[in-house]
Amino acid sequence: MIERSDRTPLPRDFFDRPVLEVAPDLLGRTLTRLTDDGPIELRITEVEAYAGEADPGSHAFRGRTARNEVMFGPPGHAYVYFTYGMWHCLNVVCGPEGKASGVLLRAGEVRVGAELTRKRRFSARHDKELAKGPARLATALDVDRALNGADFCLGPAAPLSLLPGCRPSPDQVRNGPRTGVGGEGAFHPWRFWIYGDPTVSPYRAHVPRRRGRSAT
Repeated sequence: MIERSDRTPLPRDFFDRPVLEVAPDLLGRTLTRLTDDGPIELRITEVEAYAGEADPGSHAFRGRTARNEVMFGPPGHAYVYFTYGMWHCLNVVCGPEGKASGVLLRAGEVRVGAELTRKRRFSARHDKELAKGPARLATALDVDRALNGADFCLGPAAPLSLLPGCRPSPDQVRNGPRTGVGGEGAFHPWRFWIYGDPTVSPYRAHVPRRRGRSAT
């Protein structure tokens, strides 16, 4: 592992790169969340890349909308969306301004503020499950649409920040199909994770939703 104790946020040009470069480079980075109750920090262990208008799996595939507007803005900002009528998910906008792409933060290891996340993730059986999956991660960090557009590059005093962290060695990084993505984007190997880390979420293939039946 590459140890970094630097508390300076990752610079804007870190995010101003192709999404398939940024996504694996986010593994091991430190995500900080400053809440009203105190700070939370986690080490990112799993992500997914979404290539905007070139990617059938992306929210931006059909162009700019009110929902995905932030994805077309400057890199290094948060794109937060609401899904299934109950969950939020946190993404990092990357690539040049005007070309939408982003990285979904799927899982992480809570290293600071676990006691704060347990209050929101009371169903977690142990701390490895606090941020094991994108909805769980957002819930644990108290992330909702109010943080849509937040800047990751301002530093630890900001609501959200990304710090250099502790990166895995190259042989620890794996990639494969994205979880729950169907259609033409189903087989893009754009999910990246730290191999063997217990906080990584299980892979699930896309299951078409049937009318008249609730999703499980």
